[in-house]
Amino acid sequence: MKTTPPAAASQSPTTTGAGRPPGKVARTASWYAVALLISSVMILPILWMLTVALKGPSAVFEVPPKLLPHEFHFENFIDGPKAIHFPRLLINSVVITGLSVIGGVMTSMMAGYALARLRFPGRRVLFYVFVGSMLLPPVVGIIPLFQLFKDIGWYDTWLPLIVPAWLGGNPLFIFLARQYFLSIPYSIDEAAKVDGAGHFRIFVSVMLPITRPAWITMAILAFQMSWNDYLNPLIYLYSSEKWPLSVGMASFVAPFAGQTPDWNLFMATNLLYMLPPLAVFFVAQRYFIQGLSALGTVNQR
Repeated sequence: MKTTPPAAASQSPTTTGAGRPPGKVARTASWYAVALLISSVMILPILWMLTVALKGPSAVFEVPPKLLPHEFHFENFIDGPKAIHFPRLLINSVVITGLSVIGGVMTSMMAGYALARLRFPGRRVLFYVFVGSMLLPPVVGIIPLFQLFKDIGWYDTWLPLIVPAWLGGNPLFIFLARQYFLSIPYSIDEAAKVDGAGHFRIFVSVMLPITRPAWITMAILAFQMSWNDYLNPLIYLYSSEKWPLSVGMASFVAPFAGQTPDWNLFMATNLLYMLPPLAVFFVAQRYFIQGLSALGTVNQR
């Protein structure tokens, strides 16, 4: 009587050569197709910006529009930034954004540590106040804040754009920091206290290395919010030499009423304006995902 080899008997006829069921392969392929479709919706506008940035002034308004230009005008990436003094605005944006990110992340981490690891009366109520403040739209405080900063002499300076970040001005970051600190066992604090460490030493030497995904996530979000902030610089900065790139790009589109902007130069400059946030996100995206995933694995205390 002929017997079936063990190796042949163990292989099911309903599996592929790689040992995976056909249904699972089909589901994986369908997920990849959906992801490709969604990503194409986001990538196509960037590709259109790139093709407009490489066209001449007359080719921008061709009907029907063409994806690939007849002639590639790489000089648009030089002429466009020159039109708005791009290097000066870039330095302004780097200074404002850098100081805002450092202050916002540092103070939010300190506040989150205090709400999560220190025992004091009313800390839960204080936390609820921080969370509740996220329900208020920022536009509510525009007029009183403008009057305050004008009365103390901060109008037409960078201080209204930087100082609030150093005072824990983002409740979302405080919430994220507290949630991440709550996920860390208290035994780590107790072991550090046995070695003679105080709260400042525990925060700097123990907690900051452990919570790296959290404050990197905050840094990414703070960078993008400050870099793309248009309303606040427009309100508080009058002198054009103090503008960041966000306001400079808006002035590029409509320098005079009724004047048609050079869209090819604008798109070329806008691509350069988009590079820093994209680079920051792609470099630190692994920590960004880890920081957000920690919110679902927290024990409330």
